[in-house]
Amino acid sequence: MAIGFMEVVLISAKGLQDTDFLGDIDSYVLIQYKSQQRESSVARGQGGNPTWNEKFTFKVEYPGSGDQYKLILKIMDQDTFSSDDFLGQATIYVEDLLALGAENGTSKLQPRKYSIITADQSYCGEIQVGITFTRKGEGEIDREELGGWKESDY
Repeated sequence: MAIGFMEVVLISAKGLQDTDFLGDIDSYVLIQYKSQQRESSVARGQGGNPTWNEKFTFKVEYPGSGDQYKLILKIMDQDTFSSDDFLGQATIYVEDLLALGAENGTSKLQPRKYSIITADQSYCGEIQVGITFTRKGEGEIDREELGGWKESDY
């Protein structure tokens, strides 16, 4: 089993549909991989074409439990006086990326555009994302696994 880190670079989105009666879309993205979830900052006042340029890291095991090797990006619109609106989502299948990284030590999907689909399965824009998987080397020690203890050089 290979253990490593998947770095997701959230760049931008285009063509998001405005769900607000008044005002602009204030979008953010919930990024989910298995049980792990990260949240981007809110792109205030950028309307249907927001830019984030943010990096998120997920701990990954390959092959791991289950067979759901997908990264889900849920695009949301932050609202002040009501619950946030779901604008759409993109799903990126990363099994091949993880398999290649497990074999070679690292693998990368250059930033590209993925379609955003609404709840009724209609196209509603695109999101640009890049992904890198880096396998943790055999000699590397994960500080989390040490329970706070540091390895001594003596």
